Amino acid sequence: MERGLEILQTVKSTLNVPVLTDFHEPWQAQPVSEVADILQVPAFLCRQTDMAGAAGLTGKCVNVKKGQFMAPWDMKNVVQKIEETGNRNILLTERGVSFGYNTLVVDMYALPQMRGLGYPVCFDATHSAQRPGAGGTQSGGNRDAIPYLARAAAAVGIDTLFMEVHPEPEKGLSDPATMFPLDKLEELLISVRDIDAIARKQTKSCV
Repeated sequence: MERGLEILQTVKSTLNVPVLTDFHEPWQAQPVSEVADILQVPAFLCRQTDMAGAAGLTGKCVNVKKGQFMAPWDMKNVVQKIEETGNRNILLTERGVSFGYNTLVVDMYALPQMRGLGYPVCFDATHSAQRPGAGGTQSGGNRDAIPYLARAAAAVGIDTLFMEVHPEPEKGLSDPATMFPLDKLEELLISVRDIDAIARKQTKSCV
């Protein structure tokens, strides 16, 4: 973990950008918060009270990934656990829901439902294209689905977009099947930005 934080600090200082990272045990929250600007609670740990509490107590922004096994309205309990620490810097991330074996689907209506809890919502476009366990020893996935999912989420309404990107996706050390090619990122982000602008305009005109 120490080496990982050193790398994140180098990225943060060199590029002058905020950084986000997972943590996996409650005791890690404080040392990670000394470098990371956003602490991320992984999907499979999102219901753990100790994780939510430890993240909230750092005072940093907390991004909670909704578990693949959870309904969007159940995230209110996670939100309350963080709020009880006095922290209101919360971000909620949708990343698909389990649908049978090795399959995830995205219920786009989950996005406005989680937004209704009073916090910004993020869409994880790359993990939502996963096929958990389908790769045998690792997750498989459908990279071709990523642009469709990202653009659809923007049309429904999101506040942030999360993507794992790699210059050579098949060489990625984590989730290579759903890493998005770096050379195609700009084109996708431009289309997502344009759709987002239309969605926001339509939302204002319908209210």
